[in-house]
Amino acid sequence: MTDVPVHMFRVLLLNDDVTPMEFVVHVLEQKFGKDPETATRIMLHAHHHERAECGLYPFAVADAKAKEVEAFARKEGHPLRCIVEPAPSG
Repeated sequence: MTDVPVHMFRVLLLNDDVTPMEFVVHVLEQKFGKDPETATRIMLHAHHHERAECGLYPFAVADAKAKEVEAFARKEGHPLRCIVEPAPSG
């Protein structure tokens, strides 16, 4: 039997001018398992480039993580958004 490659999807964190940077770092640590240094680097990348990749997952996992982040952010009163897009192939 041949293994069929699973297409991977990127979860991207979108920058906004309202969500505190500390909250974004917390989300990256709690929802994506990033260490504090990596979480800070990702947050700063989003801050300076409008978006940053949080992780690479099969679609169902990526979609669930993006929805989980947005639901958590809304519960805490923040407009933080995540989107899911296909990872570049190759």
